[in-house]
Amino acid sequence: MQGKFASEKNVKFLLYDVFDAQSLCTHDHYSQHTKKMFDMVLAEAMKLAKNLYYPIFEEMDRKPPEYKNGSVLVHPQVRKIMRESGQGGWIGATFPQELGGDQLPWIVAGACSYMFIAANYSASVYPELTRGAANLIASYGSEALKKEYLPPMLAGQFQGTMALTEPEAGSSLADITTTAQPCTEGHYSISGQKVFISGGDHDGVDNVIHLMLARIEGAPLGVKGISLFVVPKLRCDDNENPVPNDVVVSQIYHKMGYRGCPITQLVMGEKGDCRGYLVGEPHKGLFYMFQMMNESRLGVGLGATGIASAAYYAALAYTQTRKQGRKPGQKDPASPMVPIIEHADVKRMLLYQRSVTEGALCLIMQCYAYADMERVSTGPDREKYHLLLELLTPVAKTFPSEYGILSVSQSLQCFGGYGYCEDFPVEQLYRDARIHPIHEGTTAIQGMDILGRKVMMNQGKAYTLFLEEVNKALDQAQTHLDLSPYGTKLAQALGTLDRVTGHLMDLAQQKNTEIFLADAVLYLDLFSLVALSWQWLCQALAAKKALTKNPSQKDRDFYEGKVLCFRYFVSYELPKINALAERLTAEDPISVECPASYFND
Repeated sequence: MQGKFASEKNVKFLLYDVFDAQSLCTHDHYSQHTKKMFDMVLAEAMKLAKNLYYPIFEEMDRKPPEYKNGSVLVHPQVRKIMRESGQGGWIGATFPQELGGDQLPWIVAGACSYMFIAANYSASVYPELTRGAANLIASYGSEALKKEYLPPMLAGQFQGTMALTEPEAGSSLADITTTAQPCTEGHYSISGQKVFISGGDHDGVDNVIHLMLARIEGAPLGVKGISLFVVPKLRCDDNENPVPNDVVVSQIYHKMGYRGCPITQLVMGEKGDCRGYLVGEPHKGLFYMFQMMNESRLGVGLGATGIASAAYYAALAYTQTRKQGRKPGQKDPASPMVPIIEHADVKRMLLYQRSVTEGALCLIMQCYAYADMERVSTGPDREKYHLLLELLTPVAKTFPSEYGILSVSQSLQCFGGYGYCEDFPVEQLYRDARIHPIHEGTTAIQGMDILGRKVMMNQGKAYTLFLEEVNKALDQAQTHLDLSPYGTKLAQALGTLDRVTGHLMDLAQQKNTEIFLADAVLYLDLFSLVALSWQWLCQALAAKKALTKNPSQKDRDFYEGKVLCFRYFVSYELPKINALAERLTAEDPISVECPASYFND
């Protein structure tokens, strides 16, 4: 199987035309880089995606990990992927040079990750998880922890994980029961269980390093009593020899999709000999973990986008060659059949897929751009970029996750019955995509996050900054006669969002929290449609500018296609906010008032 799964041209358009990534090189932190270097990195990433990740895309699904004799066996290429990711600097790409990294901007590293994900999501997870865990140690770990664990993790020799979820706690981290007993030697004795741990154990690395939440004995109840620990699968004895650390896999889960990476259940301390090493200060574990969770949430959105991208390009290639039927008005049965891409409804489905995937990628890169600017800024500017990133993270996690499934479904529809079969990759992509609304915080959690926390944070400052960002783009749209009508529609939608937000804030003032948050997912959907329309406007403005430079016909088609996708999204998808607004401002809290007994029959 070989085919296109991502567009390097689109990535460069977003990087340079929309976000001006090359300007980051004027800041001291990124001054060792140039646009030419960025291009070389992108080319190498695409090469690695094509030659290492993509060839085993189907094979990793057909031959999932196995649990044998207490060990988790994964595809043999996983070890090569991890080592290549380490030796090539991909795991440590964004890390500072003093820690062995390349100090690459997040927006460029994210573009590279998108290529790996689109080629093979399951394979991409191994190094991505390790990067997040290593970054947490780098941010909050002691010098001893950094010295011991960062080099082998960044080299791809050790796997990193985030171990949060427990059998009875689920997403309610306040209820975790894993305990940590302080020992006189300076470590902690860990006891408990964790479930749904991605990459929680496998033979593709020499060790697995869990970043694990646990409660120190005597700690306060709730989230204020949670601490963070490094809990390795293997630890060193007094002679520096690796020995088991009493972390045991009790099972691996058999999944609908995303089968190439094992999801494990872990039992710690059955023999009373599981050692954990405190990260940072006691009782601040959830605060520390939110760094990795927020990175992971952007990563989940990127994962969903990459999968949807692969499905879109598969559908595009198929519809360009599959001939069936004739255009309306062509009555002669002897006339040649046309490729199905000539049919209006097929073009509608392709426009939907392109608008979702390229819009979602633009939003995620917008978040990475804010992360980069936060890193190089000081004072009020630093706060501005931090607040915008905080506000948009639940949107960047959720929109690609939820709409990505719908996008892949439209890809499958383009294939007709063939799409439902294993002969084409889309049925696997459809299965792979379904996990994203669930892991790293369900859609409901993201909805409560944006409505219950982010919109109100700093007296609504993040929300106000978002409105200002959208209005800047709207002001530019007024200078283009063909964009102006669609800008007007977006301006009206922004007004609707503001009206609904005001209504919900009034509910919050009435202290009826349950009713206030009951339809938070709908609010997130409304917010997302406005945010994506803004991102498409940014792309349309960049395309308009590029069109003034007398591009080739091929490039002209690309840029005019961007403008058309903006028109499509504003005309087809954005109007959905009106139904959402009607529901969100209604006075009857149906879901709150519904007794659980009503579901009995």
